[in-house]
Amino acid sequence: MTEDLSPAIPPAYDAEHEWMLGARCREMDPSEFFPSDGVGVEVARRVCEDCPVRTDCLEYALTYRIDHGVWGGASERERRRILHRRRGLSRTSG
Repeated sequence: MTEDLSPAIPPAYDAEHEWMLGARCREMDPSEFFPSDGVGVEVARRVCEDCPVRTDCLEYALTYRIDHGVWGGASERERRRILHRRRGLSRTSG
């Protein structure tokens, strides 16, 4: 039996990631969204400010618990706070 070593072919339609096509950062260097300091975070946030998919981007990072970088205009710390608040709300509403 031979093993198929060809790369996986992405589906023709990928609804989960479709929002990424409209992102302002799409043509930018990804390293700009993984800064090592607060100044870099602010630079990334400015790009996200007027992005048409900012909400989708943030929700994606929250859903998949992405720990690094600026997603949807939110830093790692800000996303942790959002998740913490959401957990608190889900406990009180249940």
